[in-house]
Amino acid sequence: MSTLWRLLAIGPAAPMKAADAALGAMEDGPMLSWSFFEDGGPETWRLDVLFPGQINVDGFLAELGLAPGVAEVQFAPLPEEDWVRLSLEGLPEVTAGRFVVYGEHARRTLEPGELGIEIEAGPAFGTGHHGTTKGCLIACDRLEREGLKVARALDLGCGTGALAIAATLVWPNADVLATDIDPEAVTETEINTAKNGVADRIQAITADGFDHPAFDGAVFDLIFANILAGPLQELARALAERLAPDGRAVLSGLLEEQIGAVEAAYRQAGLKTAHTDIIDEWAILTLKAG
Repeated sequence: MSTLWRLLAIGPAAPMKAADAALGAMEDGPMLSWSFFEDGGPETWRLDVLFPGQINVDGFLAELGLAPGVAEVQFAPLPEEDWVRLSLEGLPEVTAGRFVVYGEHARRTLEPGELGIEIEAGPAFGTGHHGTTKGCLIACDRLEREGLKVARALDLGCGTGALAIAATLVWPNADVLATDIDPEAVTETEINTAKNGVADRIQAITADGFDHPAFDGAVFDLIFANILAGPLQELARALAERLAPDGRAVLSGLLEEQIGAVEAAYRQAGLKTAHTDIIDEWAILTLKAG
């Protein structure tokens, strides 16, 4: 097996979070996977990126908007066994409302009332460690507790499929559609839905936004869209048209300072904010008609 390479960048919150968002926006980047965590406190963040080989580090950092000197950067080969150890140590279980997201290494007996989702670190986004995924899970839990009835749900930009799986756990009779522009993410979702025993209730497809026959005439009681602020604004009208009159949409992938622009786009489309969560400066908006 070829030697893997690891880029480690540690720096101030604002530029590091912008770099994390830029990574999420890359449709065909050179990385295999990445993780993003606080490093000793909320003002300093660590970005770990894994590559299949050497890259032009300066060019890659420029793509992320990290100017020279902004972050402390290391780039070095990482033997396979070290990556396994790093993955196991760096991805502990995550609790979000009733949900517990864990990898195989962290699997345990769930406590009464807990809902387990098994997701491994991989090329697709959505292990639950990022504030956006965690916030969407918390919103999902809250909506079920508030009495939202869901017969059909959509996970738009599904990544690992964690949110689609979550919807099946709290609404056992719901049918769920999971879509992503990246075929690799759709494959990852299919693997994870099978692993979690809900593959028969989740249809996973490759689609660019709402451009797919599966959306013809489709209406959803719950829509997750954990993508980025720009695409969220572009899809506002199409998303609103596919939300049931009493349904809810949970949006994330936007920073706190981007809330106003996203809310304005959805107000024009006929939706208003019912609840706002902020996790690690990332915003999670729960919308309803009105």
